[in-house]
Amino acid sequence: MTPKEAITFAQEHDAQMVDFRFTDVPGTWQHFSMPIGELSEELFEDGLGFDGSSVRGFQAIDQSDMLLVPDPATIFMDPFTEVPTAVLFCNVEDPLTREPYSRDPRYTALKAEQYLRQAGVADAAFFGPEAEFFLFDDLRYQNEMHTASYTIDSSEGPWNSNRDEQPNLAYKMRPKGGYFPCPPNDKLQNVRTDMVQKMLDAGIQVEIHHHEVGAAGQCEIDMRFDTLVSMADKLQKYKYIVKNTAYEYGLTATFMPKPIYGDNGSGMHVHVSLWKNGDTLMYDEGGYAGLSDTARHMIGGILRHAAALLAFTNPTTNSYRRLVPGYEAPINLVYSQRNRSACIRVPMYSKSRKAKRIEFRAPDPSCNGYLAFAAILMAALDGIENRIEPPTPLDKDLYDLPPEEKAAIPQTPGTLAEVLDALEADHQWLLKGDVFTQDLIDTYIAYKRKHEVEAVALRPHPYEFFLYSDI
Repeated sequence: MTPKEAITFAQEHDAQMVDFRFTDVPGTWQHFSMPIGELSEELFEDGLGFDGSSVRGFQAIDQSDMLLVPDPATIFMDPFTEVPTAVLFCNVEDPLTREPYSRDPRYTALKAEQYLRQAGVADAAFFGPEAEFFLFDDLRYQNEMHTASYTIDSSEGPWNSNRDEQPNLAYKMRPKGGYFPCPPNDKLQNVRTDMVQKMLDAGIQVEIHHHEVGAAGQCEIDMRFDTLVSMADKLQKYKYIVKNTAYEYGLTATFMPKPIYGDNGSGMHVHVSLWKNGDTLMYDEGGYAGLSDTARHMIGGILRHAAALLAFTNPTTNSYRRLVPGYEAPINLVYSQRNRSACIRVPMYSKSRKAKRIEFRAPDPSCNGYLAFAAILMAALDGIENRIEPPTPLDKDLYDLPPEEKAAIPQTPGTLAEVLDALEADHQWLLKGDVFTQDLIDTYIAYKRKHEVEAVALRPHPYEFFLYSDI
């Protein structure tokens, strides 16, 4: 779509406002708006100025001026605004040099796609994330010098089976019992369907939606696979639509990986495949689980760099409340054709060569999709370029292995601090093709250490008072 066509689209949909959006380094969507009469073809070239020093992970105060340059191909109508509003994704540029900004996550994803083509390995990388989330009726928290707490409530929560609801009509979920039950146990069917309808209207092709295992409002809506940048754009739309639709229903949505103790956390399994000249590079009838050498080496690269990769795919302290040993979390750095506790799985639902793909199961939906998908692709490409062989596939029940055999299986790191250290030590593969820059990696690590790792480490945990207050 050209700038002229984007303006025509807005006019045909009676847009009165236009909203310009971009993503900060941690992954939050930012925006500002203007009357539609100000939208011109020249604006797509000249851009719009903004203060980069007020955006997380961007500029220092003495170099704050930045430009947003709209991408006309991304225009869609916002499904929530009272006044019809067209939305445009933007790329960030330096106003003096007009060079793309190295800390713009979307630019990193664009460079990853460009590097894929330049390397000659493939001409398209397809991503299919399965982002899970929770819908709560109530979510309260506080963090002061003298107090810290959080309280969650859900009409589906097992803890409400005896609540005086005048009357309580039962049909509460059992712990870990949320996978696929029909209404009235599943009280969120209509909410999810509304989300899906809005996603379809916004240009997201949806394959399926359902309640997930988590008893207190865990949900999943699956988008059809797409190319890297397009899918990262859609993930931003997905989160926006989920949050705002929930708000319309008097609910709150969270993509925190582990908001509830004792129940399933939210993951974001990412399906990946490479294609060239219209054909898949993933399939070989004679390979393990139908995988080609290329696909196997992709797995080798992802597993080799998994510790550093998790800094982008599992980027919060809360991520590691989910990735813990002894549960169904995909912490084992092995691959398997059916075992869901393996870090990488080869889905076997279809025998079609076109459906052949790998599923990286460790990521969670707290990630910045632009950075996470780009990093996954770079790890996979490093595996292909260096013909990295993964460990022997493991198709056993990992929870039923003898202790000595289980101890030999490498696992994902247990904290955000560990994966940031791993990224600091192992990131040369990300710098290829200038996809990630040293500046972006350093900025990302410094931000995460100061504002998340240290901030959480400095505060007493409520459970510590249970353990230690009477010592």
